[in-house]
Amino acid sequence: MSEPDTKRRWLPIQIAPDECDLELGRPHKTGILPWSFPCRRRSGVWYNVWAGEAVLISPSHWRIWRFHR
Repeated sequence: MSEPDTKRRWLPIQIAPDECDLELGRPHKTGILPWSFPCRRRSGVWYNVWAGEAVLISPSHWRIWRFHR
């Protein structure tokens, strides 16, 4: 079982590592809204790992991807 989201803190996108599966998020009125797919940055471009396509929305936060739901 994965750890609760409250223990997995969001970090600023500026310090996100390259070539790692990450959970990305954007600010929302209720907090950080997570994306439902893992992403990976290559040469400064974020990609949806599952679709293999570039992500056109800029994330503001990240944390290590852990399969959930």
